[in-house]
Amino acid sequence: MQFTDFAKLDLSRLPSPCFVVDEVAVERNLRILNHVQTESGAKVLAALKAFSMWSLAPLTAKYLSGTCASGLHEARLGFEEYGGEVHVFAAAFSQQDIDELLTFAHHIVFNSCGQWLRFREQCLAAQQQRPELHFGLRINPEHSEGAVPIYDPCAPGSRLGIPLSQLDETALEGISGLHFHTLCEQGFEPLQRTVAAMEAKFGHLLPQMQWVNFGGGHHITADGYNIDGLIQLVQDFKQRHQVEVYLEPGEAVAIGTGILSCEVLDITWNHLDQAILDTSATCHMPDTLEMPYRPDITDAGLPDEKSHTYRLGGLTCLAGDVIGDYSFDKQLKIGQRLVFEDMSHYTMVKTTTFNGTKLPSLAIWNSETDALRVVKNFDYSDFKERLS
Repeated sequence: MQFTDFAKLDLSRLPSPCFVVDEVAVERNLRILNHVQTESGAKVLAALKAFSMWSLAPLTAKYLSGTCASGLHEARLGFEEYGGEVHVFAAAFSQQDIDELLTFAHHIVFNSCGQWLRFREQCLAAQQQRPELHFGLRINPEHSEGAVPIYDPCAPGSRLGIPLSQLDETALEGISGLHFHTLCEQGFEPLQRTVAAMEAKFGHLLPQMQWVNFGGGHHITADGYNIDGLIQLVQDFKQRHQVEVYLEPGEAVAIGTGILSCEVLDITWNHLDQAILDTSATCHMPDTLEMPYRPDITDAGLPDEKSHTYRLGGLTCLAGDVIGDYSFDKQLKIGQRLVFEDMSHYTMVKTTTFNGTKLPSLAIWNSETDALRVVKNFDYSDFKERLS
């Protein structure tokens, strides 16, 4: 895929810091996902845990079948703004969660047989009033494909999904589907292996099921993804087991679509040159610390690759609020704008206001017409009203 050329965007038009999403690039991704949906017969849902910029909900709804959520509030957002089917999974639901979800969700997936049995009577009663309600269990095929343990749902000791040894097959009354999720921003081949592992362990249950959800982590819109292989896999699975198939890509909706624009506030020195930015690793891009990973910066290189190397740090009191070391052709200047690339997915959704740090504004840009609209600015009230 081709990343949007944000060099065409005049950064001075933006507040700082600011997330900017190119609606043209989002639609490009959605068209690819819709192609998979149309050709394979699967239903594709937008995973709001990765990208929930609901200003683009009408665009998303044009191409996909609905949304999937990781809890009540995401599910409500999907219901209120996106339309279509609303699917929700959580590691555990409270009674209050279930009371509300039963009024609007379409699929509710439970993480244990115990949770399902706790709520089964209430769920089946609600289904009598809302026949579109379906209930499923998340299974754990114990087949790891993730390279980073923190993002591997099938790692030994994972709390996500039911291993076959813990599945009470006498508790399946009212369950119409199974859900598995093993991937994290991965290609087709890991999914192919996962499906084979799932069928080997849980295939005997599929004749009882109406649907199977292949979860998320599919990098369908990334360059080089085997889309034809995915389409064939889904077609074959549907024919083999006579079930509906769901896919839940999140990052695939948003990869290559957005940036985080920020400003250099100060230049300091302590063993090396340092630049303090008006953004923050811990507040605005926590995956750089959690995963960790190194975000790309437009026109920057690795340390010492270019003439001037700086350690880029955030403005919080956390000593480790450091994004990384980068080199530039020219010395950085106070007031200069920097652009962190590919910052739409799993970034906006994780921001915090630690230290009272202001959240980045949100903007939508059209790379074809150069139209720009700032859809959200944040201020002191967003920090204050989180607590009391």
